[in-house]
Amino acid sequence: MKESIRTAGKLIRIGLAAGRSTPGDRLRWWGLFGAAAAVAFVTLATVATVATYHGRETRADARGPVITDSKDAALLYREGADSVGTRPVSVVFVHPLTPEAPVPAGVTRWPEPGEVLLSPELVRTGGGEGIQTRYGTFAGTITTDGLVTPSERIAYVRVAHTPPKDDPRWMHVSVFGSGGGATGEMADQRPVNSPVLALWALTGLPALALTVVAARVGSRTRDRRSSLLQALGGTWRHRMIVNIGEAAIPATLGTLAALLPYAVASVRDIRLSPTGYILDHRDVWAAWPTAAASAAVSLLAVLSIVVGTHRIHRDGTSTRPASFTSRVPAWRLLVCGVGVALVLTSQYVPRRAQLVVFTCGTVVMWAFLSSVVALLTRHLGAWLADNGKRRGHAGRMIGGRWTHAHPGVIVRLALAMVIGIGIVAQMQVWTSRLGEQSHAAVATHQRIKDTVIELATSSMTASQTDRLRSSLPAGSVLLTRTFHDPGPSRDPWVTIAGSCRDLRTLRVACRGDTRTAAGSSAQVEEMGRWYGNLRFTQVPRITVKPDGTQSLLVVTPAPGQLAAVKQAAYTLPNPAVQVEALGGNWLGSSGSRLPNWIQLFGVTGILFILVAGAVSAAAEFVRIRHALAPLSVLTGHRRVFRSVTSWHLTVPLLISTVVAGAVTAWHSVFFIALVQEGSVSWTILAAGIAACAAVSLAVGFLGARAAAREADQWRPAAD
Repeated sequence: MKESIRTAGKLIRIGLAAGRSTPGDRLRWWGLFGAAAAVAFVTLATVATVATYHGRETRADARGPVITDSKDAALLYREGADSVGTRPVSVVFVHPLTPEAPVPAGVTRWPEPGEVLLSPELVRTGGGEGIQTRYGTFAGTITTDGLVTPSERIAYVRVAHTPPKDDPRWMHVSVFGSGGGATGEMADQRPVNSPVLALWALTGLPALALTVVAARVGSRTRDRRSSLLQALGGTWRHRMIVNIGEAAIPATLGTLAALLPYAVASVRDIRLSPTGYILDHRDVWAAWPTAAASAAVSLLAVLSIVVGTHRIHRDGTSTRPASFTSRVPAWRLLVCGVGVALVLTSQYVPRRAQLVVFTCGTVVMWAFLSSVVALLTRHLGAWLADNGKRRGHAGRMIGGRWTHAHPGVIVRLALAMVIGIGIVAQMQVWTSRLGEQSHAAVATHQRIKDTVIELATSSMTASQTDRLRSSLPAGSVLLTRTFHDPGPSRDPWVTIAGSCRDLRTLRVACRGDTRTAAGSSAQVEEMGRWYGNLRFTQVPRITVKPDGTQSLLVVTPAPGQLAAVKQAAYTLPNPAVQVEALGGNWLGSSGSRLPNWIQLFGVTGILFILVAGAVSAAAEFVRIRHALAPLSVLTGHRRVFRSVTSWHLTVPLLISTVVAGAVTAWHSVFFIALVQEGSVSWTILAAGIAACAAVSLAVGFLGARAAAREADQWRPAAD
């Protein structure tokens, strides 16, 4: 036992010394440091995500309304919706029935009639739209105990008048707490696996790619050391201890560095740009034990990758290293095929599992696609070497032989470009997933702005609508919209009713039941696009039926008056449930906020990929400048440097770019067909391919330049 411990100690010291003396040691040290920090960062982000979901659910349970029958009710409760800009706002109307009416978490007491409590974020973002007077008199803010997140926008409005007894939209509440309904942001919360999958697909995969690249920097010396240990009788455990000793210090320091942003997020709220979401520090703080354990697991994962990427033959027939620089393992090609199979079969699994299967297949495919490229370039290298030999082209022959002998070099360089193109394409496709209705809403807003406003309200008498009209901006038109559904035998239609003066303002005739005619206003044309079969009719006074088939429409003479209309509608005796511009609910839908999260994860992943590409290229420059330097003596000119690097680096990388572009195009089109929304921007894809092609040319040029500079200082030396 003592002898084993003593041997392990010596091997660890060998590994520590090797980390300070091998070629490119500083490059590998910082590469492993950055890789460990990246993997730990993604792991801790996953912990924070799960902890945030748990905290959101806990706070949502504390404020959920428990619906009961009218006998046990102490409070009338009604939910509505609003928006500040394009951000949704949850509006809760209440009317206490007893002095002891229950209050939700975050509220100490109900305000007086006609007063309102607002969340701090709503006060901050809605100041320019008059949010403090929109629903009534501002009476204070909701504490963080009653918010699922500090960035939530929610308002509690105590109505000034007793609600009508016959309005079914008012619910009877007995208490707030566990078992209550979901309110606010929790009403449309996605499951936790959605952000976790997006995080690991767009950020985790690049972090793992960076780890593989960093682990293989200067791999030739380490592979020789591993074969020497085997020849001396060392087992895989001995080689593992040496490799761990070499990588332990930078990997540990990188993991500890990733804990710093987590520590900051656990003591103060952090706003995540560009989403605007505020991460609650209480949730992050509560998950510290899990975070510490996860950081240790991420460190072990990095060290496992370091050990796993330095392997030798185990059959005892050779001491030559069996690393990825000598051949492309067949299992990598098989795993890439499995990823493609998962992508293809995702359309046949149940609907809920389609996106999960597709994402898993995507991660596997992109992770091992570079191995397929390496196999192609290896065969290409053999052909180039034979061709160069027959034609007497030294640079082509040398470059082809290097490509055939070292496909792993191409894999590491191509990995960054392949995954980078995939991430950019996925970011673009996900950003385009707004759906047909959201695109239509954007187009409507561009044409008429917010001059057509919908008011979803309960029954209203003529005197009540007259009161509303008097509160609207001067020159506004007040109409009713009625939906008619005659049944399956006939198509439904919508009737717009208003006074003759209002209809004439919209350039619509007042006589009888008029269909949409040419020459009507732009607002009427947009109504036709949204409502379909549209008819206009004249009525002397506006009323709203209580059956839910009718709503109000306000057409303002100029844009920018939506806030004034909202204030008039929300301060009615029985306030409107929702007030929004035509198509506004699609502008502020949760789907339209998804691109912000995709951008956050994708940009972070691209940063990791850029670091991986830089480390890989720098490592190759270190290797190639020493190997190519003697060629200037043997050939008598420096053109051989450009020739060798072009055939060894530039040409294989260009092939990798073409393959990655073709696979990305197929993958993006398949994804759009799967989710049935979105579009492919061929311009963005072409720009990404062009950028990678430029990088391929730059890598060859810089490699030749590094070799030329080294040749000026090269002197023969004994091996």
